[in-house]
Amino acid sequence: MNWDRIEGNWKQITGKAREKWGKLTDDDWSIVAGKKDQLVGKIQERYGIRRDEAEKQADEWARELTEEQKIHS
Repeated sequence: MNWDRIEGNWKQITGKAREKWGKLTDDDWSIVAGKKDQLVGKIQERYGIRRDEAEKQADEWARELTEEQKIHS
């Protein structure tokens, strides 16, 4: 799933994101609002990892959403 679609469907997708990144707070999720750069920054901040690793996690999660969507369609 591309990030435009993720951002457009953020309210429906947030639950899956919360499962993956449980350390992010409600305020963090409000700030992220489906924006990849914001999500990467919050993952990096809360998990104390490098930006490239946080980007890798976000991209992997987006691919998982794409695969899941294909299965359910």
